[in-house]
Amino acid sequence: MKVLVVGGGGREHALCWAIAASPLCEALYCAPGNAGIAKEATCVPIPAEDVEGLLAFARAEAIDFVVVGPEAPLVAGLIDRLSDAGIKAFGPSAAAAELEGSKGFMKDLCAANGIPTARYRRFTEPEAAKAFARELGAPVVVKADGLAAGKGVTVCPDLETAEGAIDEALVGGRFGAAGAEVVVEDFLDGEEVSFFALVDGTTALPLASAQDHKAAFDGDRGPNTGGMGAYSPAPIVTPELEARIMAEIVGPTAEALQAMGRPYRGVLFAGLMISPEGDPKVVEFNVRFGDPECEVLVTRLMSDLLPALVATAEGQLSHLTLRWLDSAAISVVVATKGYPGAYEKDSVIRGLDTAGADENVEIFHAGTASNEAGETLATGGRVLAVTATAPSLAEAQTKAYTAIDLLDWPEGFCRRDIGWRALGG
Repeated sequence: MKVLVVGGGGREHALCWAIAASPLCEALYCAPGNAGIAKEATCVPIPAEDVEGLLAFARAEAIDFVVVGPEAPLVAGLIDRLSDAGIKAFGPSAAAAELEGSKGFMKDLCAANGIPTARYRRFTEPEAAKAFARELGAPVVVKADGLAAGKGVTVCPDLETAEGAIDEALVGGRFGAAGAEVVVEDFLDGEEVSFFALVDGTTALPLASAQDHKAAFDGDRGPNTGGMGAYSPAPIVTPELEARIMAEIVGPTAEALQAMGRPYRGVLFAGLMISPEGDPKVVEFNVRFGDPECEVLVTRLMSDLLPALVATAEGQLSHLTLRWLDSAAISVVVATKGYPGAYEKDSVIRGLDTAGADENVEIFHAGTASNEAGETLATGGRVLAVTATAPSLAEAQTKAYTAIDLLDWPEGFCRRDIGWRALGG
């Protein structure tokens, strides 16, 4: 089977790493890829958002199966274009991907189908939005309706911040068309969890649990990022809670989309808040694997990932079971200093081979490139996801930070407390 993975981040490196190990994979390509992915796949310089370019490449190379990593090409209809061309692909259609492409659509679907989520309303007029924020009372959350590169959500501790966020989107146009409408919603208190399930239209198969760390600095301080680390399993997701999430959230969401004529096929990523009483509520839905959650999931998966992705695309999940390692996995993101604000590009990263020498450590590349001298350059904000597995989370954490300390990259930084919630520190 000739496989094309779309994307160039840590998630896509993890997917390529897993797919390359499958006996079903005869040839593996990645567009656009990065310096780390180049060791697993043939990288082709086509941007992930170039739907027509990706379609042309898949046709020219007679690609058998396409795995789409990021949300933007899914929302833009890449799966639809591939399907029309007779090319099998993993990911939801554009109609189903609106679950992530529009916060308002997602909230309306939850409200109409009794799926637990925060109280909310949608607005295009700033004064009406501010009035509702005052009605809810602080803290309150303001979200740009569309895709905003992870920057469209503002958690507002006071009403002044909420009004500023509303004005930024609806008056200042900070997010362009993505912010022409906002969702204003109640703040949910509790513990946040990333829950993943494969969905083939009718059948849903839960994956392992994970927990992400969004804040830039230790102690969950500083600005929100795309994710500074993750671990799996998340102790808070007991078998009983998993059963509730499947019955109250994942199942009804899949059924609702099917009833709307938007059957969902792909991985459904539910960002959940678990209340102090143990009740799950939906914070957001994403239509792709999380990053860095994907890195800890694939390193714990004992089963071959590729047949699972194919079964999802073909509507055959009812015949599939997955096996997971009993071990824990932790992934620590090493980012360029200054991220998530301004940062310098093209600093040289040394010591990668030494840092990754432990057979239980994988260094997934998120924002890298190679120069003519063969050196690895940091080209993004989040640059590496150093991922370790071990019998316990504490041991995995030690392995990950030991590897990071072997890197020679003064321009990088990381949080030193990934996994703190599960480890009680």
